[in-house]
Amino acid sequence: MEDTVIRAESLTKYYRMGEVEVQALRGVSILVKRGEAVAIMGPSGSGKTTLMNILGCLDRPTGGDYILDGEKVSGLNDDKLAGIRNRKIGFVFQSFNLLQRTSALANVELPMSYSDSANDGRDRAVAALRAVGLESRMKHRPTELSGGEQQRVAIARALVNEPAILMADEPTGNLDSKVGQEIMDLLLTLNRERNTTLVIITHDQRIAAQTQRTIRIRDGMVEEMVQ
Repeated sequence: MEDTVIRAESLTKYYRMGEVEVQALRGVSILVKRGEAVAIMGPSGSGKTTLMNILGCLDRPTGGDYILDGEKVSGLNDDKLAGIRNRKIGFVFQSFNLLQRTSALANVELPMSYSDSANDGRDRAVAALRAVGLESRMKHRPTELSGGEQQRVAIARALVNEPAILMADEPTGNLDSKVGQEIMDLLLTLNRERNTTLVIITHDQRIAAQTQRTIRIRDGMVEEMVQ
């Protein structure tokens, strides 16, 4: 049996805007195996952000089932979703989302304050920064780091709880092409070496082409899956 880490079956998501019902997802079904690197692409309004929010346990579907790393999560309440999100998913965002007044090390330690791993938190944070090549910059604040270095801090923060999935939302969007490629190389290296499942939300075909598979979303439905 395949080791499936993401199993989404007939996901729907409806929003009510006044008298109008907006159908953001219309029966999306996808499978992602452990250790895969997958890109999710689609134009604005396609539903890819809604799908990412559900896959990342930031939101719940209106209908359908979502099984994450063997656990059915589609019907859980907010507190239980938050616990699973913190244990099993690491997020990397386009805008880095770092605390500006604290050091790189403190930023990386932050997710562990919500988990049971605080006892060895400092060692794990240092190891995560070493893994992204920033051991010598751990005492610097984000304002003292380049954009590429800030994104490396964000990746270290995402890795520190050893999640099953690394979910990156436009991770190179605020970087120039050279630095963006360095970040992409780092994400793919971590995917290979740690067998961490990588899901990238991107508009950039060049980024998507470097993953193993591209899932295209349009009008709330899976348009195609490209190997």
